[in-house]
Order: sequence, then C-alpha cells, then structure tokens
Amino acid sequence: MVLFSTFFFFFFISLSLSQGQPPIDPLEQKALYDVLNSLNPAIPWTTDYPDDLCLSAPHGVVCDYYPSDSDDHNVQNQQQKAHIVELNFGYVSDETPNPPCSPNATLNPLLFTSFPYLQKLFFYKCFNNTQNPLPSLPPSLQELVFIQNPSFVSPLHLFLRNLTSLRRLVLIGNAFQGELPLNIGDYTNLEELTLSTNNLSGMIPPSFGMLKKLKILDLSQNDFKGCVPQEIGNLTSLLKLDLSYNGFGCKIPESFTHLQNMMFLDLSFNLFGNFGVPLFLGEISTLKEVYLSGNLLSGQIPEIWENLGGVEKIGFSKMGLVGKIPVSMGTYLKNLSYLGLDNNKLDGSVPQEFGLLEFANEINLENNNLSGRISLPSRVEQKLKLAGNIGLCLGNNASCSSQNGESLGQLNPYKISDILPDHDDVLFNGDSLLHFDPLMLVLVLVGWLLSFTWDG
Repeated sequence: MVLFSTFFFFFFISLSLSQGQPPIDPLEQKALYDVLNSLNPAIPWTTDYPDDLCLSAPHGVVCDYYPSDSDDHNVQNQQQKAHIVELNFGYVSDETPNPPCSPNATLNPLLFTSFPYLQKLFFYKCFNNTQNPLPSLPPSLQELVFIQNPSFVSPLHLFLRNLTSLRRLVLIGNAFQGELPLNIGDYTNLEELTLSTNNLSGMIPPSFGMLKKLKILDLSQNDFKGCVPQEIGNLTSLLKLDLSYNGFGCKIPESFTHLQNMMFLDLSFNLFGNFGVPLFLGEISTLKEVYLSGNLLSGQIPEIWENLGGVEKIGFSKMGLVGKIPVSMGTYLKNLSYLGLDNNKLDGSVPQEFGLLEFANEINLENNNLSGRISLPSRVEQKLKLAGNIGLCLGNNASCSSQNGESLGQLNPYKISDILPDHDDVLFNGDSLLHFDPLMLVLVLVGWLLSFTWDG
C-alpha cells in the first residue's frame, strides 16, 4: 500500500510539473513534423509522438525556454515559451538513437527557416544519393556537424556565410568544395574546425591566426596546397592539429614551437621539403602523438627526446631518414606504445635501450639497413617488425647472416655452436655433434691411444 501511494505521489508531481512547463511554439512543432516526414516518411511521427515535442520527442530533439515576445520588459512577468535548440538526425548507435534517415531522405526547406533559436544541427549518414545543394542556414547556429553525407555539395565559403556564431564546425566525409573563406578569421568563436575528407582545395589563409579559441583544427584528406602560414603558431589554445594527406609543401613552420598545449600533431603524407625532422618538437612537452610519415624530410633522427616522456605514438615512416636510431628514444620515451621508423635508410643496430619500452605494442623497423645482434627482453622482441633488414640476428651468435627476416622468428636463431664452449681443446663443436659418426670416433680414439703408447 505504501509503495502504491508513493508511485502515485511521484506520478502526480511529474504530471503537474509537465503541465506547468511552457508549450512549444506551434509553428515549430508543425515544421518539425514536416522535417521528420521528409527524412523518413515510413515512420508515423505524429502518431508516435502526438504530444508537445518539447515534452515527448524523439531522441536528438532538444528544447530550451525563452521569454516570449511581449511589451513587458520585466523578465519576471514575462511568460516563457519552449523553442527547439538542437536537432540531431541519423541513427548512430543504441546509445545515440537519433531519428533514422531513409535511403531517399530529402531536405525540407522549413529546416532552415522555421527554427530561429536553433543552436545545433547534426546529420549522420542521411544523404547519399541525389546531390543536395544547401541553402543559407540560420545565423543562430553554434554547432554544425555533418558526417558522411556525400550528397551535400556546396562551395564552403557560401555555406559558411553568416554563421559567425559557430563554436564547432565538423564536416567529415561530405562533398564540400572550393577554398577556405579568406575571412575565416572573423569566426572568432570557433573552438573546433574539422573539415576532413571533402573536396576542398587552395591554401590556408593567414587570417587563421585570429582564431585564438581554436582547440581542434583538422583539414586532413583534402587537396590543400602551398605553405602552411606562420600564423598557425598564434593558435596557442590548439590541442590537435591534423593536416595529413594534402599537398602542403615548403618547410614546417618554426612558429609551431608556440603551440605549447598541443597533444596531437599529424602532418603525414604531404610534400614538406628536405629540412629534416623539426627540432622544435623537443620543446612541446605536451605532445602525445606525432606523425610526419610520407614527407621526405631526410637527415638523421635528432636528439630531441629528453622532454617528451609523455609521447605515446610516433610515426616517422617513409621520410628518407639516415643514420642510427638514437639510444635516447629508448631512454626517455617511457610511455611509447607505437614507433614507426619503417621504410627509411637507417643503419646500425637496434638500441638495447628499447628494452625499457614496457608499454610498446608495435615497433616497426622494417625495410631499413639495420644490422647486428638483437638482445632485448622477450616482451619487447615480440613487438618488433624487422622484415627487410640485412644482417639482423637474435641473441649472441658469433656472426649474422645476410638474410631478410620477415618476422622476428625468421631472424638468425641461436645455434648449438653458440652454446658450447669455444676452446681449442674441445674435440667436437656443436655442428659435429649434430652429425655424430661412430666410426670417426673410434678412429680418433685409436689414434689417441697409439700416440699415448708411443710417448710412453
């Protein structure tokens, strides 16, 4: 009886609270039904969600309350009205079950004109067929996230027009084209700018340096060219910088040394010139991951590791590197989990100090000119990739053959001759023991007895 009474108490409390909440603007309610029908007409939206959409809505529809328009300037006396502030479309997972889009989803123009308080718009895998040029978006938007909608086609500078309130712009796997707006520096509220995997081209405007709040900049997998402007070094709040898989050239800017909060740097697979591994990396102690693979920077691996003990992943593949692997990499990089030095021209031995890398999951040294013995703890040896190196061998064997080991197990193993003592007074080495001939043993013993008798 007590449990029954408690249930009804909370039921009527919640009912009274819901009845006391300001209703949604009826124009926004009708517009949202129309938008949902255009995205997926197979779902009976008005039947499944017949009530106020700010009180009972699909996942991904978020409302907030604002003073209603009135002549009363006293905020306490003003009535409030619910308005839609977030719209998230496209099923992501069971944890994020946004309204699903049908294969033939279309964009309803009401989406861009009927929600004056809209702050976030999210589309995930909704538009894959007919090209959808995008109209002007409401200037109230602060977050815009379009992921894997390849039929979204629009010049970027037109698409961003009037969206100067943006804090977060994420456009991944769409078909946006053209160049970055020359006035990108006017978007001073930006904290994240991710434009990965589109059809963008041109150069990075120097006005980028005005985005002082920017924490994430990802322009990867586009067709950008030219030099990276020194002004990028002004983005001192930057945590992540990803310019990989473009056509950037010239020298990696020295101004990057000012990015003292940066944790992730990926400049791989561009056309940066023959200026060596940047020494300024050693001054960015916050780095966790750094990737420069695919740029022919050439030169030796510098001694820059003393202040980089927090680095977890390094990608230095296909960079034309020469010389020896610094011992200091094993000494200082105690948190390293991945090291890629493959497909260079490195020579010398594998540093024994690599045995200190207790968190290593992969150390890829393939296709270099490394040689000599490898004597590391087994937990480290199991993480090595060594194919394509001439003369590498395991353990303390006296000589290393010139075979290319495709894996650790195919490098030269221990031999019995390495285990037995190597003294002049030993009659049989390990090889002769393996090919033991009884007749030969008899002859040797007879000769030895005759010699003893003769001496006597």
